[in-house]
Amino acid sequence: QEQLVESGGGSVEAGGSLRLSCAASGFTSSSYSVAWFRQAPGKGREGVAAIDRVGTLNYRDSVKGRFTISQDKDKSNLYLQMNSLKAEDAGMYYCAATYGGKWGSRIFFTSIYKYWGQGIQVSVSS
Repeated sequence: QEQLVESGGGSVEAGGSLRLSCAASGFTSSSYSVAWFRQAPGKGREGVAAIDRVGTLNYRDSVKGRFTISQDKDKSNLYLQMNSLKAEDAGMYYCAATYGGKWGSRIFFTSIYKYWGQGIQVSVSS
């Protein structure tokens, strides 16, 4: 059974850094896309960064140059290195995964992801 478990969240001052991790287990194929999403209170869930099944990296414009998504070679762990954090980066962060597909511009659509972690809180104080 596929499972995703996030860790590494917490509180940081604006300008600081955090590294989120997501442990993936139970996937029956290595051909799947992964992503980080976030949701601030009262707002919708938005895609932050993603790696598609062939390794293409995708970033939300507002985090380009500050966030880096990476993955272990065996895909057992997904990471999100967040630098120069801003107050608007705060929220609940979720890792997500889905098998197959050529998602293209849909890589940040929540509807394409079948598996989700429980979420982890990131707080940024200004």
